[in-house]
Amino acid sequence: MAFEMALIRRAAAVEVLLRRLLDDRALSGEIARPDRLMAAMRHGVLNGGKRLRPFLVMESAALFSADGEAALRVAAALECVHCYSLIHDDLPAMDDDDLRRGQPTVHKAFDEATAILAGDALLTLAFDIIADEATMLPAERRAALVLALARAAGAGGMVGGQKLDLEAEQAPPDEAGIIRLQAMKTGALIRFACEAGALVAGAPAEDRERLAEFGSAIGLAFQLADDLLDLTADAGQMGKATGKDAAAGKATLVALHGANWARSQLHGLVDQAHELLAPYGEQAALLKEAATFVATRNN
Repeated sequence: MAFEMALIRRAAAVEVLLRRLLDDRALSGEIARPDRLMAAMRHGVLNGGKRLRPFLVMESAALFSADGEAALRVAAALECVHCYSLIHDDLPAMDDDDLRRGQPTVHKAFDEATAILAGDALLTLAFDIIADEATMLPAERRAALVLALARAAGAGGMVGGQKLDLEAEQAPPDEAGIIRLQAMKTGALIRFACEAGALVAGAPAEDRERLAEFGSAIGLAFQLADDLLDLTADAGQMGKATGKDAAAGKATLVALHGANWARSQLHGLVDQAHELLAPYGEQAALLKEAATFVATRNN
């Protein structure tokens, strides 16, 4: 219950900031913000969602009593990157989905070109948010955050994972290949979310690496749970089409080893995540609950 309330509270704070950042009014240095583009960006971002990644940023920062407003802005930046990835992932050239969080996907609500541009603009907005002096951190910390997010989101992270996922439709990977794909496509941004708290706080490298490892563990758990839900949940429960991966014969660890194996792995990943947080004691209680939630969620 404490975790659920904290997740709602953090999500509400991020929502307020995102609404402000996605206002139609041009910022200093901008010429204009086209109405239809901004509407598409808002549709892609302000349409619900658990805001788990922002929660992880803010809670990992709280371990070190980091500046809450700076952590909130980094959390909002990460959510912009995540939502951009969903907009592009839903396109006909990618996963070709019509529903996202129970609503028409951006290319369905608007058009493909606008959806592509909305995703592009959200990605650049993320770096704008972190680099801005309003994110009241020393310049070297903001630079470190920009670098870490760029690498998590780029060819060696989320985008590269999406490319591997597309290639897997033609040449299914082995187990090691699936793990690499998922660590990049899904895990990289979750790893960044956890690592970012240490970066915001200027915490020692040891803490940064520990939280990154925690993020890697729950990132893999998140994808395993997602693959299980793709088999067992319905579209109403998930807010998007289900069963598509199985119908397409897509290689997943669940398809390779079965649901019972996946559930066993989830337990092991949660235990691993909890062990990584042991040095932080009760301060990490909500992060531990987040790890359990990731593995046991039903949507």
